[in-house]
Amino acid sequence: MSERLIRILLADDHAVVRAGFRRLLEQRPEIRVLAEAVSGEDAYRLYGVLKPDVVVMDLSMPGMGGMGTIRRIVARDPSARILVFSIHESEAFALQALKSGALGYLTKAAAPDVIVTAVHEVARGRPYLAPDVAQRIALYTATGADDPLACLTAREFEVFQLVVDGRTIDQIAEALHLSSKTVANYATQIKQKLGVSSPVELVRLALKHRVISD
Repeated sequence: MSERLIRILLADDHAVVRAGFRRLLEQRPEIRVLAEAVSGEDAYRLYGVLKPDVVVMDLSMPGMGGMGTIRRIVARDPSARILVFSIHESEAFALQALKSGALGYLTKAAAPDVIVTAVHEVARGRPYLAPDVAQRIALYTATGADDPLACLTAREFEVFQLVVDGRTIDQIAEALHLSSKTVANYATQIKQKLGVSSPVELVRLALKHRVISD
């Protein structure tokens, strides 16, 4: 008996990455890439049209970004199955993606067989973490490491990420489709929660927890 066809929506703003991922997945007869999205807005729109079995999504996309797209898709369809495929290896990103509603998380260093396994597991509705990510999360949990970023909501983490990336309040507002006042309020809440008072301190914290690299 043949396996059920797994229909994929692939969301990444890099054409080379999409092409490589499509080529890898479509070597499997039971997997078909229905469409490719180049932004969060594109992914959200195509999800509503195509209703794919699995969305494979990067976090660093233009527009509303990966975290925001995950939240919007899951708000529209709580049964959505989203597998994050990201360059970010920090457990902070993995935990926030899962908090936003993703079912799985892979880094772009994942081996081809791990990627295929992850797609199958997420298509079945089962959570899946790449072994390296799962190990980091397990170590973080076992050691009781103090991660102040864990107190941030998914939206706050998204704003935090953009702030430490050097975006202005107005640029963040435009990217996330929020008012500048709302973003400024988020920025204030983030500083209060993290116990910092300046953008420089936010950047230091981001470096410490590998949200950005120096």
